[in-house]
Amino acid sequence: MSIPVINAQLLRGRRGLIVGIANDRSIAWGCARAFRAFGAELAITFLNEKAKTYVEPLAREVEAPIFMPMDMAVPGQIEAVFDRIASTWGELDFVVHSIAFSPKDTLGGRVVDVPREGFLTTMDISCWSFIRMAHLAEPLMKNGGTLFTMTYYGSQVVVENYNIMGVAKAALESAVRYLAAELGPKGIRVHAISPGALATRAASGIPEFDDLLEKTRTKAPARELISIEDVGVATAFLAHDAARLITGQVLYVDGGYHIID
Repeated sequence: MSIPVINAQLLRGRRGLIVGIANDRSIAWGCARAFRAFGAELAITFLNEKAKTYVEPLAREVEAPIFMPMDMAVPGQIEAVFDRIASTWGELDFVVHSIAFSPKDTLGGRVVDVPREGFLTTMDISCWSFIRMAHLAEPLMKNGGTLFTMTYYGSQVVVENYNIMGVAKAALESAVRYLAAELGPKGIRVHAISPGALATRAASGIPEFDDLLEKTRTKAPARELISIEDVGVATAFLAHDAARLITGQVLYVDGGYHIID
């Protein structure tokens, strides 16, 4: 799917960080393509050397001048990325946080049985990492900006097999509201984007995910699955000044699936 261009220079002069690209099927990649198509300059991160093989060609495609590793489990890497942004650009207009993780044994079991270590890891990577990025981005957003994270419908209702990740996403959405309230006076907006079911690498870890995709396709009012491009364009719009008084929202990009019982 091509990016529907309303104005190719919609975000010209804006600079932002995209975190969470694993390959060309990642939601973060859909966001990167949309922001770049609208004229923004991007900093791109990759998880590790194995991921770098897949992400580096994508970073080149969007002409990212900053391309660095960021693994939340490695001390200092997240700070190094923001230090590089500060020294290279001196400011930042938006951040797209599209990372989440839960150990397989934790994600695959009942919430009531979740081990403490697995719970803490899930919350650390899936929720606290966004709060930490907001903290590091705040002094760089000298003229305001927008922070985005990715959530899912399983934060609001019980989705079979989503388990502890639903708990983490609920915490993440609450964090969005508190951050929006705290950073709003500085002109910094905060949003959670809630895409419908998408066939990404991260989703492949959810049992019976193919059944969820089919259910989404047949029940959503739009009667079709969304694409990473759909998510990217919706996210990019919220970074524009036209959306300057929209903040603290959970934006569903799911063909209307969330309104159907």
